[in-house]
Amino acid sequence: MQRVCFLLKVRPEKVEEYRRRHAAVWPEMLAALSGAGWRNYSLFLREDGLLVGYLETEDFDAARAAMEATEVNARWQAEMAGFFEELDGQAPDAAMRPLTEVFHLV
Repeated sequence: MQRVCFLLKVRPEKVEEYRRRHAAVWPEMLAALSGAGWRNYSLFLREDGLLVGYLETEDFDAARAAMEATEVNARWQAEMAGFFEELDGQAPDAAMRPLTEVFHLV
């Protein structure tokens, strides 16, 4: 099982709306994530907009590709695109690159 952690940056003025949207994720989006192999998926949001994502999957590249092939993901991403800003000089879509795991307590 591959464990993946990534960072994104939500625009500070959009933090509350981002929370509201994720309190009611579309059922078809949840089904697509599960069907694509995203497991134990969590998002953590700091008040200044720093977003930390964590998930487990057999193959992150395959899980991302499976999501990119769904119509519901295209709709969700179109609605969410305006929520994000550059992080560390990277465009929002480029920032979802896994962080390197340096320690894991089993």
